[in-house]
Amino acid sequence: MTPTAPPDQLAPQASVRSAQVLVACRELAPTLAFFQQLGFAVDAIFPADSPTTAMVSAHGLSLRLVQGATGGATDIDLLCDDPAAAGVALLSSPDGLRVHFVAADPPMRVPPTAQRLVLSRGAGADAWGVGRAGMHYRDLVPDRLGGAFIASHSRILEGGPVADYVHFHKIRFQTIFCRKGWVRVAYEGQGEPLLMQAGDCLLQPPLIRHRVMESSAGAEVVEICAPAQHITIADRSMALPNSELQPGRDFDGQQFVFHVAAHAAWAPWRVPGYEVQDTGIGTATAGLAGVRVVRPVAEGAPVHQAHASEFCFYFVLSGSVSLSAQGQTYRLTSDDSITLPDGAPYTLSEPSGDLTLLEVTLPAELRLNSAETR
Repeated sequence: MTPTAPPDQLAPQASVRSAQVLVACRELAPTLAFFQQLGFAVDAIFPADSPTTAMVSAHGLSLRLVQGATGGATDIDLLCDDPAAAGVALLSSPDGLRVHFVAADPPMRVPPTAQRLVLSRGAGADAWGVGRAGMHYRDLVPDRLGGAFIASHSRILEGGPVADYVHFHKIRFQTIFCRKGWVRVAYEGQGEPLLMQAGDCLLQPPLIRHRVMESSAGAEVVEICAPAQHITIADRSMALPNSELQPGRDFDGQQFVFHVAAHAAWAPWRVPGYEVQDTGIGTATAGLAGVRVVRPVAEGAPVHQAHASEFCFYFVLSGSVSLSAQGQTYRLTSDDSITLPDGAPYTLSEPSGDLTLLEVTLPAELRLNSAETR
């Protein structure tokens, strides 16, 4: 095997036992003393009469300190429960290697929402890009509203098993709506795998362990998450699916929701002439966010609204509707979406008979600027 052989050609008999990071230094003694002060213990040192190499380890990290070597590490992070307790954020070795004290469990950062009108058209092959694992992906809010939200429309052209692992997210809010086809998923505390079909919706609460198992060919989902940049953490200690059932369990202030469209009732919406199928996510998030499917039931006058909420998003699931805002009128059709800023009046008019809209708002109940919607 040549030194540049790819990992899949590594001979099994190599029996890799551990890994080390090279740290180059001009003189071994002061560099060794620096790392010993950080809690590293000597595992090996040689040659005995005039040492030039030392192997040290601590905190799950093994280093090889080599006098006279070139290259090697320039930065090392030490993961701490409380980085501030170290008294410093950064230390430098005698040769300039930087040791950073960082949080082992980084906090979620929620940037302020920079609201604006965002229109995303769904028609045309050029609307799709290729993302991770070969999934096709549409970014519905490219500027992320200042980093506060991400909304995406994804599809899997080839069905079958999904190469996923048990993981969880540090998030404020995350919902997944099955647009087409089906997806089989496993969730912590929810027992057997769940089969999401077109029209079904999940609330994926913060920190819940989960794994995507398989999907149909051509499956599509619409996903909204806050904040846009969030941490995904693998959990190798948990196997999913499992038979554990924990109905009503609290996950960082929220409860898991699996909304099955086929079993859900319709009720009058806040807008006359429309009805709504509520997913129950508003209750499960204690009012933080709401997810609903809306459709017209009767002809009526145009509906004028203006909201005073953090987030208001519509995705056209079927049919068409006209939406006027900020001096423009947009005819929205299937797979179009629009994000509406607070304070800007908008009007819904001329809905087709087969219109269905996905509405996602923060908070759960859209706060209107006026006491009356007309």
